Amino acid sequence: MERADVIILGGGLVGLTLAIALDQYGLSSIVIDPADPSATLARGFDGRASAVSITSWRMLETIGVGAHLEGKGCPIGSIRVNEGLAPGGLSFEPDADEGPLGIMFENRQLREALRQSVLAAPNVTLMMPARPAHSERTAGGVEVRLQDGRTVSGALLIGAEGRQSPTRDAAGIRLARWSYDHTAMISTVNHAHPHGNIAYEIFYPAGPFAILPLLPAEDGLNRSAIVWTVKGSEAPAMLGLPERAYAAEIEKRMGGFLGQVTLCSPRSSYPLGFHHAAKITAERLALVGDAAHGIHPIAGQGLNLGFRDAAALVEVLVEGARIGLDAGDAQLLARYERWRSLDTMMVAASTDGLTRLFGIPGRTASLVRRIGLGAVARIAPLKQRFMDEARGQSGELPRLLRGVAV
Repeated sequence: MERADVIILGGGLVGLTLAIALDQYGLSSIVIDPADPSATLARGFDGRASAVSITSWRMLETIGVGAHLEGKGCPIGSIRVNEGLAPGGLSFEPDADEGPLGIMFENRQLREALRQSVLAAPNVTLMMPARPAHSERTAGGVEVRLQDGRTVSGALLIGAEGRQSPTRDAAGIRLARWSYDHTAMISTVNHAHPHGNIAYEIFYPAGPFAILPLLPAEDGLNRSAIVWTVKGSEAPAMLGLPERAYAAEIEKRMGGFLGQVTLCSPRSSYPLGFHHAAKITAERLALVGDAAHGIHPIAGQGLNLGFRDAAALVEVLVEGARIGLDAGDAQLLARYERWRSLDTMMVAASTDGLTRLFGIPGRTASLVRRIGLGAVARIAPLKQRFMDEARGQSGELPRLLRGVAV
């Protein structure tokens, strides 16, 4: 029977980051995931892109993943928020010496960099593809039996399987959960005019429309990722449009300021919802990432919340190991629970509030939103708070998110 300090169920972006970070400090892990890496690393597997906050980037650099991503991400120099195409709005532009607000990476690039790093990590055992059949947690440890008959054991089980986490459900952890009746339509487009490293969030009655800057493709054409939110009932018709018609609709919602638009990736979509676990720990169990919380992409913080979970859990486990505690010790899990619960709830609540605020129809609501955006623009401390949130610099930051070794 193979044994490690922790068993991570889920080899996505957060699960692999956690394993790599633990490896840096001599803690061993077994990562189990049913996905075949040859499929998940294929160019057409996932056309999404993610905004990696500056604090998350510091962690990736500190654990060695950043070396595989150098030069592949597009810095976000500023963020502009508008109520439709009305004049005014709000612009977040940091001072020149503060650096970018974040960095846009294609998810495919993040997966490739994590794969390269994890294959070089001596304390990580990858079982991919492999599917867990049964897991058992007792006071003495954790045991997972795979469908192929193999069994592995450890001191702590980590659920990192995403929104539909079977580990969370099997532990009986309750969720606050609801649907927004929205669908996010994802695509990558070429456009005639440069984006200037600006990310745009344009709020329409049907939902937010985000334009996220990417580096030019190999052909040198300007590129951006589009996250277009529409009512769930409207998505099938929109996604069924011919490519040229779909690109024309995108161009119209941009107001034409980036010029002619053409699609350069397949379209994809997913329904939007909210969930938040009542607890993120149980006996010899910890949840990270979307297994613990799922939010609307309105602020682009979903992946960064998962990275914050990973950084906090690593710090707790490494410090515990240094004083002789095993990874599943109840004191360590209680500290992780306290550390992450408030932060995730605050981000989740604010994101949900924004979603509902900008979803209220009517001229009066639109006027109130424009007044609110103007107020934020004029009140420097409030504007700075929003920029700190975008950078991931709010709350008690784990050392890895500060770029400091644990």
